[in-house]
Amino acid sequence: MVLEIPNKFEPLFEWLQYKRGGKDESKPPFSVAILTGGRNSFKSFTASVMLAEAVSSFSHRILYTRYTMTSTEDSVIPEFKEKLDLLNYGDRFNINKDRIIYKEEKEESETTPKVVFKGIKTSAGNQTANLKSLKGFSIFVLEEAEEMPSFSEWDKIRKSIRAKDVFNLCILILNPTTKEHWVHKEFFEERGIPDGWNGIKDGVCYIHTTYKDGQRDWTADHIMEDFEKTEEAYHQYLSTPTKERDSLPEKIKKWHNYFAHSVLGGWLDKAEGVVFTDWVIGPYQEINSTLHGQDFGFSVDPTTLVSASIDKACKKIHLREELYKTHLTTTDIYEANKRVAGTRKVYADSEEPRLIEELRKRGNNIEAVEKGPGSVSAGIALMQDYQLVIDPGSINLIKELNNYVWSDKKSGVPVDAYNHLIDACRYACYKELKTSRNVDLKKIGRMLG
Repeated sequence: MVLEIPNKFEPLFEWLQYKRGGKDESKPPFSVAILTGGRNSFKSFTASVMLAEAVSSFSHRILYTRYTMTSTEDSVIPEFKEKLDLLNYGDRFNINKDRIIYKEEKEESETTPKVVFKGIKTSAGNQTANLKSLKGFSIFVLEEAEEMPSFSEWDKIRKSIRAKDVFNLCILILNPTTKEHWVHKEFFEERGIPDGWNGIKDGVCYIHTTYKDGQRDWTADHIMEDFEKTEEAYHQYLSTPTKERDSLPEKIKKWHNYFAHSVLGGWLDKAEGVVFTDWVIGPYQEINSTLHGQDFGFSVDPTTLVSASIDKACKKIHLREELYKTHLTTTDIYEANKRVAGTRKVYADSEEPRLIEELRKRGNNIEAVEKGPGSVSAGIALMQDYQLVIDPGSINLIKELNNYVWSDKKSGVPVDAYNHLIDACRYACYKELKTSRNVDLKKIGRMLG
């Protein structure tokens, strides 16, 4: 098999040729690389190949992170080992629980070629403090960078990467979310870089790829069929005059949005695309009694649980993600609800009455939420009256807010995706917000009467 790397990634491999020391030392043109793209865009694959080359042939020490990384042995390390084997470097390294180390070094030191896999945050809480001794590392990789909530957290780690024998590099790998994300604000908006641009400017290398940049046989036939089908809708939407686009079939608008964002990796304009535009990241505050909402899933969709506290005076809803997991049994859900909510009410998805009844019999204070025609758009409208304050540990909720978009904004219909926690938020808040609005309307009626 001949491995053909898309040309757009050449700057990454060229960076490896720059070496410290000697009369001919020259500084590489960038110290930060940003890899963006949609589905099957080869960004993670190609980055791993480059990193395998970096640790095998150029003595680099790599800190490979995700904001949430629960099990390195089950996924990340085998994937990286695959790239080493692909380059015939596999027999040079020993594989441990959370790292891959160069065999010829008798004892691991700061300069031992290695790849160390770390989660910045785990279920135990924010673990940035555990990433202190980083001075020996030369390359810092943040995969799924869209999950990192702030520039300052990333920058804190970046500034700790300071190897002296080789040049240092920080790599961000992400699927673009909205233009409100710190990556877009810091590296695109403030630097005047257009979305999807490829090139090097001011010490930053920008690489944006799509499935069209790689070999055809890298994309499975059924996925390619999906891409081609939605691409037709994408071009049909773009070729339709702007004033007539609202009248296009829902399927065309939905597929256009999917192809533009998920397949081509386009950044969403927050003002136009996403459902919730007024939200910030901040610590959870229990201003009034905490409410809970729950959405059920199993194999593909997760079961979720959120906490919510509504500050009516300041028009804010404080939200915190408590649960986001697949394959949970009834006992698992019961225990999670008991631990988080205690005796407080949990408002849950009414489409699972048997499960709700079972949880109630076991002791959860749980109730099916009101649902009916227009209940989704009504719940969204109620929440849009408030600013949402999202606890910084709520990574999946933040991801959903960045990706929960309108299918038909005019009709108030969102795309049925990225909504497992958002639905739970609606369930938690709907009854209280609906009551508040009814009270307000009665007051207005009395004033007018």
